[in-house]
Amino acid sequence: MPPALASAREAFVAHLRHERGASGHTVRAYSADIAALLEHARRMGRTSVPELDLPVLRSWLARQRASGCARSTLARRAAAARTFTAWAARAGLAEADAGALLASPKARRPLPTVLRRDEAAAVLDSAAALAADGEPLPLRNAALLEVLYASGIRVAELCGLDTDDVDESRRLLRVVGKGDKERRVPVGLPAVRAVRAWLQEGRPALRTPFSGPALFLGARGGRLDVRTARRVVHERLAATPGAPDLAPHGLRHTAATHLLEGGADLRSVQELLGHASLGTTQVYTHVSVERLKATYERAHPRA
Repeated sequence: MPPALASAREAFVAHLRHERGASGHTVRAYSADIAALLEHARRMGRTSVPELDLPVLRSWLARQRASGCARSTLARRAAAARTFTAWAARAGLAEADAGALLASPKARRPLPTVLRRDEAAAVLDSAAALAADGEPLPLRNAALLEVLYASGIRVAELCGLDTDDVDESRRLLRVVGKGDKERRVPVGLPAVRAVRAWLQEGRPALRTPFSGPALFLGARGGRLDVRTARRVVHERLAATPGAPDLAPHGLRHTAATHLLEGGADLRSVQELLGHASLGTTQVYTHVSVERLKATYERAHPRA
């Protein structure tokens, strides 16, 4: 890759990481997308950022479309390209934002799979039954499942919680989300009780000098990592007859859907989940409508 393009990519990645506070996943995805874009530009004879014009961007996406890329992938890569060209224009590396007119296919967003209320209750009850003997890991697992379902927080947010992020008296969690944005999230009494049991009976047994303030710990005493939390969710769902196999994000979807079905307004759910856009939250209204239609078709004699 020509030095000017390589240097621009490195500066863009640093901008994402340090100025925008993007998640590690976003930084990795955008970094790979822009590397592919700049390599495509090099093959077209472009060696500097000002030469990265709209025809280059369009031909890059067209080539990927022809190779069978999914609409969702194309949409993400177009978003990465627009973010890069807008940054380059602001940074003075290009006179104009070449990506401002770049269109991209709208990704079809499949409706998320969620647990029914009885399935969610069965998962949590089975985790609580396993924790009844007071062993540390079952206590932790019961607490993390209760917190994920009660709060709808992301699994990375869960793993990032510290002990002083739990306000037991007010039943609130202090959560640091995407872009280091902080919010307060309410949780119910079952989650508070499960966390209390973990803190009093489970966490002390796993704590080491290296545990720090982490709320949830791994088997060796370090901060619980995302992969372990995912495994816990998959295992408990697999052990529940009839429950779909969901990742922790499925519990987030489930929490949001059950809140809306219970009468919560969309703005409150948006704030709870930490969505920047109300449009992101609106998918759960479609889930609720589809579930209502399915129930109607099963139950109504004239459906």
